[in-house]
Amino acid sequence: MVGAYARGVENDYLPRTAAFFDLDKTVIAKSSTLTFGRSFYQGGLMNRRAVLRTAYAQFVFLAGRADHDQMERMRQYLSALCKGWNVAQVKEIVAEALHDLIDPIIYDEAASLIEDHHAAGRDVVIVSTSGAEVVEPIGALLGADRVVATRMAIGDDGCFTGEVEYYAYGPTKAEAVRALAASEGYELARCYAYSDSATDVPMLASVGHPFAVNPDRALRREAASRGWPVLVFDRPVRLRQRLPALSLPGRPGVVAAVALAAAAVTAGLVWYASNRRRALA
Repeated sequence: MVGAYARGVENDYLPRTAAFFDLDKTVIAKSSTLTFGRSFYQGGLMNRRAVLRTAYAQFVFLAGRADHDQMERMRQYLSALCKGWNVAQVKEIVAEALHDLIDPIIYDEAASLIEDHHAAGRDVVIVSTSGAEVVEPIGALLGADRVVATRMAIGDDGCFTGEVEYYAYGPTKAEAVRALAASEGYELARCYAYSDSATDVPMLASVGHPFAVNPDRALRREAASRGWPVLVFDRPVRLRQRLPALSLPGRPGVVAAVALAAAAVTAGLVWYASNRRRALA
């Protein structure tokens, strides 16, 4: 990691620590749930009108004009929309479209932070308001250790009932962070948190190292008043275009294994070239 993003991360191993990341507009450049709208339409889960409405919601979200009331209306709309959807089909659609839709919109800066926190011995936790069926595969793609996400109630028929079982939003995110700290032994004063939204101020305030990423106006004002660093992420990049560390579990042992394998390949090529030159001499 280079530049301003490298200075905020220090090596520490004991006691246990973690880095908590909001997902939408913090790690990825769009709303994770709304990004799958066309795929859900192609899978027969949505009609054309719903796709257009979802596209408009994505626009409002990206423009930073979604306030608390709009987010609440969006939640109610999405809850009603997914009522009756077969959960297995949703997971299948997400798995099939994951790399095409999410891989290209991951911020390079966020990917670097995830790598560096793992290298420093910290767990990486994605804390997102989006549904678990979407967030969990994205967390796996990013190499996250844990995921906290909204959970929709599922009926005996394997379909969403339209009820929200757990809503990961606002103060609820902070509660989840504190609960994880208690269960996993994280020392929150030494933990990190990243978000773009003022609704996540409780989560940011619960750790010792909060960062505002691409902040909305309200969070920018809050960060200025509290002295929180502000980061700008603006380089979406495919994971495959980066070094291979993030596409593998982000642990020093794995990175070392990759380095050793690369060294072995290089040594083999040198040996082959040397012997070939001698044979041709």
